[in-house]
Amino acid sequence: MSDSSKIAPLWLTEWMAVHKITLWGAADLRDFSTPRDETGQRFPFALSWAIPMNPQIMVSIQNGPNQAYADEYASVNNRINELSGSLAVEIKARGFRAEPLAASDRTDPVNIKGDFPHKTAATRAGLGWVGRHCQLITRPFGSWIRLGTVFNDIALQSGPAIERSFCGRCTRCVEACPAKALKGSAWHPGVPREEILDVRACDQWKKEHYFQYHKGHNCGICSAVCPYGLNVLKKKPDKT
Repeated sequence: MSDSSKIAPLWLTEWMAVHKITLWGAADLRDFSTPRDETGQRFPFALSWAIPMNPQIMVSIQNGPNQAYADEYASVNNRINELSGSLAVEIKARGFRAEPLAASDRTDPVNIKGDFPHKTAATRAGLGWVGRHCQLITRPFGSWIRLGTVFNDIALQSGPAIERSFCGRCTRCVEACPAKALKGSAWHPGVPREEILDVRACDQWKKEHYFQYHKGHNCGICSAVCPYGLNVLKKKPDKT
């Protein structure tokens, strides 16, 4: 396979531009257990992208979620699902296999997780790394984002994957977590989620204290205090 065949095709870069997606990439997932298509085949690759959240709303939840955040969370997730479906249709129309991954969809309520981690696709695509708050951190937007993923079999140039944390010694998210669910561990590829986050303690706290926001599915405090997110406010004023 020639290198030129791996360069992102014009239709894809134009699709991203039309939908104003500025942070995206391709991930090589051949070493991972991805979902299967209708024929039972797994997907070797994925397209991953980030949609930024409103920074003014994000900074407003440092002491707890509010209705504006809950509405923004739902709105961005809906947009991601619409874009994922649209991109999957576009990919299939060009003769490839594709399957969108739903945003924030808990298909395994016992283990509190979905079909595949969006963050895994994002780190393999080079979008960012996983912080001590168990969320993806990007250079342009910090962790004030939601992620979209579409599995496919297009042999694009992938990554380069990010395989280390850039949180340094910062523990602001750990200190801010009201559930004491963050363990302070630094991320690296392959580290079990349980070494970073006590997901049940996080889930229980949200249900007990923030049930009015999507039945306890929202919090966001750890992300709101992340310095990489707060840097967004210094870069440019909110235009929304």
